[in-house]
Amino acid sequence: MTYNHPKFLVAVDCVIFGYEDSELKVLLRHRDFDPGKGGWSLPGGFVNEKESVEDAALRVLFETTGLKDIFLEQIYTFSEPNRDPGERVISVSFFALIKIQDHDTELVGKNGAHWIPISELPELIFDHKVMVDQALLALQTKAANEVIGRELLPDFFTFNQLVDLYYAIYKRPFDPSNFRKRVKSLNVIERLNFKDKANSRKGAFYYRFKEPEQIEPYSRMVFRLHNQR
Repeated sequence: MTYNHPKFLVAVDCVIFGYEDSELKVLLRHRDFDPGKGGWSLPGGFVNEKESVEDAALRVLFETTGLKDIFLEQIYTFSEPNRDPGERVISVSFFALIKIQDHDTELVGKNGAHWIPISELPELIFDHKVMVDQALLALQTKAANEVIGRELLPDFFTFNQLVDLYYAIYKRPFDPSNFRKRVKSLNVIERLNFKDKANSRKGAFYYRFKEPEQIEPYSRMVFRLHNQR
């Protein structure tokens, strides 16, 4: 039995966030086919006949970065009839968090992809800027409800690096002392017995995230920007 209805293409587009040099970055590449050939685009592709949108997003992510088993979250379905000037395409957007230092640099280069600071985004094709904006909002919401950073920071990091990550995500000032108290009260990171002495003689202790099985259930972080200075 077949349905007598119009057929649409289904695609996935991935907003891949990374963090480097105190900047939140997103992975972009030049589109290699029309319409929009040569324009800046999110990594994406069409859903194959025998795969789910989640599997398609994971495939795109692997083909672009060489990474598997990483954080991936569905955001929104873009279905405006004229969103793609080439054909009727419904796109499901996802966002991913990866450690830039872990991805396959050669593979990313072969895909023509580049890490671009979120504050310096070029003009993007179609509705991809809206996808980035929504993904950033989803990331901010996630960061408000839990201590984010496991997927973005090095395995060992200083507390100031965690603070800088939140600055990069929110792009607003906040009271770091209140932030420190709140994070430590959640007991999801642990201080190590060695320091980073690159930036001061006294040095700053390194921290790391506890393994998930070590973390007791805790209330939401509820990080509020009204803690601004």
